Amino acid sequence: MEGYRFSLDFKVRDYECDMEGIVNNAVYMNYLEHARHEFLHSIGINFAEMTAKGIIMVVIRAELDYKSSLRSGDTFTVCINVERESKLRFTFVQDIFNSDGKLVLKARITGTAINEKGRPDMPAELLQAFGL
Repeated sequence: MEGYRFSLDFKVRDYECDMEGIVNNAVYMNYLEHARHEFLHSIGINFAEMTAKGIIMVVIRAELDYKSSLRSGDTFTVCINVERESKLRFTFVQDIFNSDGKLVLKARITGTAINEKGRPDMPAELLQAFGL
């Protein structure tokens, strides 16, 4: 989709739905996380390599606004942009759209990196990869 740095298509699986026949609210977090990991991979960030360097990326806040529901078999797209939140924080701005282009969910997932001393850090290589 236009206006986003990255997007990834999905299809709802039966077991992701609750008794009401809609995707369970917690499952959306899995969709968002998988899309973030694919985005990071696409820009050359490898979790194993980062960990070996003593850099651990962590989520510190998740804000989700549910706008409409997905059902089994629906196809949808998760779109991503990245913003600099502060000196030590970045935010993934993520939107989910159904196949008709209707907004399903808006999310802001804020993260930071933790260095080998357990302190928040913002390595230059992350900022460069994010384009921030």
